[in-house]
Amino acid sequence: MTAAPALKARWKEGAVTFGAWCMMPGAMGAEILGRQGYDWVLIDMQHGCMDYETALGMIRALDQTPATPIVRVPWNDPGIIGRVLDAGALGVLIPMIQTAEDARRAVEAALYPPAGRRSFGPVRVGLRDGQGYFQTANERVAVIPMIETREALDAVDEIAAIPGVDALFVGPFDLSIALGLPPGDNDGKPAFDAAIAKVSEAAKRAGIATAVLSNPKVAPRRVEQGFQMISLTTDTVALMAAARADLAALQKK
Repeated sequence: MTAAPALKARWKEGAVTFGAWCMMPGAMGAEILGRQGYDWVLIDMQHGCMDYETALGMIRALDQTPATPIVRVPWNDPGIIGRVLDAGALGVLIPMIQTAEDARRAVEAALYPPAGRRSFGPVRVGLRDGQGYFQTANERVAVIPMIETREALDAVDEIAAIPGVDALFVGPFDLSIALGLPPGDNDGKPAFDAAIAKVSEAAKRAGIATAVLSNPKVAPRRVEQGFQMISLTTDTVALMAAARADLAALQKK
């Protein structure tokens, strides 16, 4: 099956893309989310419960849906970044980026020369995309550093300016903790609002997108703030909410 359209091309056109987040391992759950109309589905290898082999199966399942497969890797490590891209991910979310040099290393791991240093070996993704994968990979793969620490916030303009960075992802939980706030969305708190504005302005100056973990209640505000990659739910939250609602509906009868 032909891979989903590149997100970064859609961002350049001004599109807002909505996604869902996989914390639970398993191809079927990823496929279910991928068939619900989301633009992208993210497989979380940092805090989620999947290993590489499971993530591979989840990417393959997403390839049968319209959703673009994205992977949050456990760390800014060229080995795992290269492997998830070879598996077929069309974007990598890299946690705990602190400096422009961290962002440069992430780009180098994700892109083929001359833009980066990614090793050539698209064994699985080549089955999906054919021999033309190499020629188009750098145009399609989105490199997305996470801005979630004070250090990253201080260096956000330099991070955004690194060639090959396609979006800045605000991690509201870790960023809030770094700002001395409780984990979560802290809109209305001056430090949090200022951080959101600072990331947005840096991305705008660099001509790249902004991205964020969110929910249906907060998402409209994020759209107004200019975010173009917005996560609306996780598989765990969606499952808990549906199960709780079904039980509550029965108990009311």
